[in-house]
Formats: sequence, structure tokens, C-alpha cells
Amino acid sequence: MAKIKTEFLAQYHSAHGTPLRDRLFANITPLSRLGGGPMAPLANWTLNNGLIRQGMERTLGISAKRSLPRFARQSFTDWFKNHTPIGAQRAVPLQKVVLFNDTFSTYNYPHIAIAATELLEMAGFEVVLPGVTDCGRPSFSKGLVDKARTIAKTVLDHLAPLAGQGLPIIFLEPSDLSALTDDYDSLLPNDPRVALVAGQCRSFEEFFAQLADKGELKLNFTDEKRHLILHGHCHQKALIGTKPAHRALTLPPNYTLEEVDSSCCGMAGSFGYEAEHYDISLKMAERRLLPAMRNAAPETILVAPGVSCRQQIKHGAGRQVLHPAEVLRAAIK
Repeated sequence: MAKIKTEFLAQYHSAHGTPLRDRLFANITPLSRLGGGPMAPLANWTLNNGLIRQGMERTLGISAKRSLPRFARQSFTDWFKNHTPIGAQRAVPLQKVVLFNDTFSTYNYPHIAIAATELLEMAGFEVVLPGVTDCGRPSFSKGLVDKARTIAKTVLDHLAPLAGQGLPIIFLEPSDLSALTDDYDSLLPNDPRVALVAGQCRSFEEFFAQLADKGELKLNFTDEKRHLILHGHCHQKALIGTKPAHRALTLPPNYTLEEVDSSCCGMAGSFGYEAEHYDISLKMAERRLLPAMRNAAPETILVAPGVSCRQQIKHGAGRQVLHPAEVLRAAIK
């Protein structure tokens, strides 16, 4: 269904032109690169100013009711360049893994990628970055197929040599993972690198669950008792399922977990930001997701791998929601 939508949008844009709003969403990575770092205070003030937001709704159709992600003063890549890896002094060479630092975990929520990096290093791995943050998902979702295809080629240029070395490629964002494992074959059907790279791709939770199942995970987790509520991302549920997330999030021996029996959170990427879809976006979330999150005990840890899901829950329920990487990093003794 998603691919049918993309094909429809591509043909529609070809005949009628691409709306400015769709172009903005498709170019979220270069815009984030401009808005983050030293420009973050000004960008954050501008994008959350009431008058400016009203103007954006009138001219672009981006709902003024929906808060926009804030940019970080220090990007994840800047932190990564300057950090001292945990275990850097070990005599035995560490096994390398690739962490795909997506746009949001690089420019908006670097603490998530930092938590993932530290956890991987604690587990005995050397983390390398691919050198790209945009997988083409925003362009693909908005029907800009040619742009998505160009981005996909660039991503494969960076990832194929690493996949050829047998390195696992770990994703924090489910929609980025699904782009490489489910969409690239339609963008580049004759490129053998697609299957090579897809075969090495894992979600963050999947990677740690597999390590644990093989008895290869050496981490010292807390004995503290905590209860977690998980909301799975649509792409995650469709392609992987949430069993790996259940396994990973209950690696701390006294952590218990329940999953919200909900469908889509209602954000669906940029859908929930669009003024004409704002109300229905919240109605979808109010079916089950938001009531479950509001009614959770204050000490319960709320978890969602998807960035848009976390944004929806925070917006609609006023609750902090963590990425699995944050949960597991905080659970280390």
C-alpha cells in the first residue's frame, strides 16, 4: 500500500508539480544540518514562535498546533568525533559495528545515538558511522522517487563496503531500516548491493536480542524493578515484529514489559504535522494509545522506537517517552 501511494504521488507530482510543503519535508536532512549546531537557538525560537507558526500554517499547511522537533546545539556527529570510546585501551581488537545515525538522532535527539554508542562500546564493540544520515525515506514517502533513488545510491556507496566486510548495520529508527530492507529493491531493482546491505541491517533491539540469545552479551544490568509500556512502530510491526524489542527491553532481570494494543500512533511521518490531518491524527492516537499512556503510573517507563510515535505521545499525553537505547543505557550498573 505504501509503495502504491508513493507511485501515485510520483505521477501526480509529475503532472501537477510538487507542493512546497512536500519539498520541505523531503529535504529535512539538509534543513536540519542548517538548523542544528550554532544556529539551534535561533532556529528553535523561529520554529516555535506563535506568529511564525501561524504564518507557516497559512502558507505551507503545517499545523501551528503541533510542536516541532527542537535542534540540538551539538550534533551527534560532532560529539562522536570528540568522544573517547569506552574500552579504547583494550589490547584485543574490538569487533566493528555500523551505527546508522539518522537525521533525527543526529540533529534533534543526539542523546539517543549517544546512548546507543555507549551501550555498544560497553558490550565490546567499536562503533563506526556510515557518513550519511538521510536514507531517502522522506523523499520516498512524498513521492519524490528520483530524489530517493539518488539518495539510495549514495547510501549504498557508503554501506556496501562495510556490509561486504560482514559488519552489522544497526538502525535506531524503524522507518529508516524499512527503507533499506523493503524499499530500496523497488528503487534500484538491478543493484546487487541492495541485497548485500539489507542482509546486514538490524534494528537496535534486534541486534541486542540476537546477542543475548547467542549468549554473547556481556553487560551488567541493574536489579531494580521497573515496569515498561511499549508502543511499536508501524514499520517495525509489519516487517520485524516486536518480539526482539520485548527481548531486549527485558534484559535487565527485573524489568517487566507490556505492549499497547494499538495500531498507528497517527503521525505517519509528516501526516500528523499537516494542518488538514492534525485532528484525524490525534483521533487515531486517542483510540487506545494516548489513553494507555496517560493512565500509566508515573514511575512506569514509556518506550517507543519511532521518533514520530514519541512526538505524538508527548504532544497528546504530555508524557516523556524513551527510545530503547536510552532505557538500556540507563539500566547499566
